[in-house]
Amino acid sequence: MLGLLGDKPLGSRDAAAVTRALDADPVSTCMVAARVEAYGLAPRFLGGELWTASAPEDSLCFSGANLMPLSGTPGQLDYFAERALASPRQCTSVVGDAGLAMGLWERLAPAWGPPREIRDCQPLLALDGGPAVEPDPQVRLVTAADMDAYFPAAVEMFIGEVGVDPRLGDGGRSYRRRLATLISARRVFARFDDGRVSYKAEIGSLSRKVGQVQGVWVDPELRGRGLGAAGTAAVAAAIARQGRTASLYVNGFNTAARETYRRVGFAQVGTFATVLVD
Repeated sequence: MLGLLGDKPLGSRDAAAVTRALDADPVSTCMVAARVEAYGLAPRFLGGELWTASAPEDSLCFSGANLMPLSGTPGQLDYFAERALASPRQCTSVVGDAGLAMGLWERLAPAWGPPREIRDCQPLLALDGGPAVEPDPQVRLVTAADMDAYFPAAVEMFIGEVGVDPRLGDGGRSYRRRLATLISARRVFARFDDGRVSYKAEIGSLSRKVGQVQGVWVDPELRGRGLGAAGTAAVAAAIARQGRTASLYVNGFNTAARETYRRVGFAQVGTFATVLVD
């Protein structure tokens, strides 16, 4: 099939079709849409490639640090798998709509080997409008001056969520740079009590229509006091003030977090899955 369709990534000539495809489901495509809107379709700026098996409106897949199937039939997933296997693996995860992500992983697993972890049920949530609980007025934007206080909480969250210490390899310099970029973009929020982070969250992806929240964390010593709901309400309200829909996805087994987001007013609009392969 590769020989028939060619293997060039989508480019500027395909921009209108790609935009239509992403706009068809702006919540589930937010992570890719945000990159396309910011950098265009040129792979060296986009940080990956966009593929289609026929036309973007029918099938679409992003290949970068994450491999993200966005739409497609079983036959089109065959094409995406064949294309992914045609060169050395670049991604550290397969993520997206559960049916698509798990379907693609089934095709890749024989070659890519046992995964580090499979999270096959991650409810995708969205909140239209303002939150249902009062936002915490002490949650504010994090500034560059807050980095030393913020960084340990971000590391603890990352280890708990991903199972890997982001300081490995370079002492945390690359992770710190990533946080600094988000801070400068005014997409990092926290509540500080006595100079220590008690709640934190980030807007990991920000498209024209959606802000996707990530990295939600509450100091373990302060859990059960409503900080998670009030803090997330503050972040969701900030997104709503921009005229965007607040969204996030959560592990299905995390019943406490799911209840917190339900209280804030989030409703399930889909199900994601993530396969960690590195």
